[in-house]
Amino acid sequence: MEQFLENFYELLEETDRDVITPDTEFKNLDEWNSMTALMLIAMFDEQYEAKLNGDSINKANTLSDLFQLTQK
Repeated sequence: MEQFLENFYELLEETDRDVITPDTEFKNLDEWNSMTALMLIAMFDEQYEAKLNGDSINKANTLSDLFQLTQK
């Protein structure tokens, strides 16, 4: 989980690392936008060999929810 949080943090440019926790509601982050979503999809593909789509992102609320998707 810690590595996933670090990888997610690296997608961002201005968000403090302390804000990134398993309970972070990522869609509420100021930097969350369609570009971040595309980078997240690429991160899933490249680092976790997992497919992520818009429906999965919409259903997830927290970073823990996203992390669970890497475990399938």
